[in-house]
Amino acid sequence: VQLQASGGGLVQAGGSLELSCAASGVIMAIHDMAWYRQAPGKQRELVAAIGSAGVTNYLDSVKGRFAISRDNAKNTVKLQMNSLKPEDTAVYYCYINRSPYWGQGTQVTVSS
Repeated sequence: VQLQASGGGLVQAGGSLELSCAASGVIMAIHDMAWYRQAPGKQRELVAAIGSAGVTNYLDSVKGRFAISRDNAKNTVKLQMNSLKPEDTAVYYCYINRSPYWGQGTQVTVSS
């Protein structure tokens, strides 16, 4: 199983980025998927999750700004991030819930 994350980068505060995670070796449709992030010196935290039926939940601080979605036909999960803030700066990881499988991480840096 491999999870390939992409889409990170450097953006100014107020800007947008879209992260994408492509899965191989697994049928994503039957799994709950999530995005986590880890900032320097902090613990990894759940940012957004989407169930196999499409139900979503979000970290309170990103509600209304981030949107998680999935395309089971393409075996991908995405995270649209709008109105980015400097405190969103972190390495973002995609994850298959209740599994040992993590993506490699993609850096998101938001400048003030």
